[in-house]
Amino acid sequence: MAVQTPARPARPQDDGAPAPRPARRVGFSQTLSRWDVKVSPYLYISPFFILFAITGLFPLLYTAYVSVHRWNLLGGQGEYVGFQNYLDVFAQPNFWLSLRNTFSIFVLSSVPQVLMAIVIAALLDQNLRAKTFWRMGVLLPYVVAPVAVGLIFGRLFADKSGLINAMLGVVGMDPVRWHVDALASHIAIASMVNFRWTGYNALIFLAAMQAVPRELYEAAIMDGASRVRQFFSITVPQIRATIIFVVITATIGGLQIFDEARVFDEQGLGGASRQWMTTTLYLYDVGWGNQKNFGRAAAVAWLLFILVLVIGMVNFLITQRIASDGSGGPTRRERRAAHRRARAALATSTGAPTIAAGPSTPAPTTAGVSGPVALPHAGVSTLLADPADPTAAPHPAGTDATGTTGIHDPGTDSPDTTDRRP
Repeated sequence: MAVQTPARPARPQDDGAPAPRPARRVGFSQTLSRWDVKVSPYLYISPFFILFAITGLFPLLYTAYVSVHRWNLLGGQGEYVGFQNYLDVFAQPNFWLSLRNTFSIFVLSSVPQVLMAIVIAALLDQNLRAKTFWRMGVLLPYVVAPVAVGLIFGRLFADKSGLINAMLGVVGMDPVRWHVDALASHIAIASMVNFRWTGYNALIFLAAMQAVPRELYEAAIMDGASRVRQFFSITVPQIRATIIFVVITATIGGLQIFDEARVFDEQGLGGASRQWMTTTLYLYDVGWGNQKNFGRAAAVAWLLFILVLVIGMVNFLITQRIASDGSGGPTRRERRAAHRRARAALATSTGAPTIAAGPSTPAPTTAGVSGPVALPHAGVSTLLADPADPTAAPHPAGTDATGTTGIHDPGTDSPDTTDRRP
């Protein structure tokens, strides 16, 4: 009796590929590590943004809210007035006078400050003895309180008993009325600003100068360049980013001068005729002086913020253009044009067939070949036209009429008779 066994189901043919493994379950530690890599950078920088939101962004927005309301220091918040406070500020002659004084003091302080800081940094960058002593010495005025600096310079520039007028009298010059004449008062206040901030900016420039590679100076010395030429051809172009930074910070600080103008005299109102009243001093007088108008003071603050922002951007663009043009290198437009030409040349050279030749292989010729042939020459593919074609372009420089390059093959007995003159 025959026993029939059930047939086994046919197995699929094995194509040699291993069976796919089941997906591994991601553990909690791996998930936590992945989130740590993605989130931790934002957590590290979050304290700055939190502090900026509390101490910078919120006061800025709150000042904008106050500027569109009638707000008195004693009476508190009033009704909504829109842009009326801004119009009232524009109608005040003292506002425009404060802007003129601010720009005058800014020019007299920022420009000499940056120039002197670069010169001092260049001197400190030399091989001097007691470098730490001199560096701490230039930083000492920055540590002194602004009120103390104002009191000291106020005595120096006193009209009757000041040291500056006494020195002018020794050399036979008339005394200057520092607290009466507008330009003289601007020079005195600008000297206070320069005294405080020149050393600080000099250390910033010094740090940038020390980061310049010394190989550049060694190569310049071998070429016979003087120290002045090295400074203007190497140092200044290499620290142009730092120059832009210092100019921007000096612009922002110069348009917000308050301490020096406030303590220049005993009244602190910018002079009897408001001849040195800055915009920040005018803001203080509107909000906490005789007017006590917070709404109008907030409008002045926002106008000053917009003014500083616009002038800072314009100053940045002008400084960047001057620095890039004076660096001796190509401009951004020239670099882009050169990049486009290089891409076009690369596309042209890669689109043609190339004949590879070994170091001991004779240079290929165009004999018996119709059409252009790519010849590698000094690392650049040169297209040789067919010499039999009368309409073809002339052969390139370095080749004869047969298309050969004049390179003698040691395997041949014929000497190299190709004219090698350019």
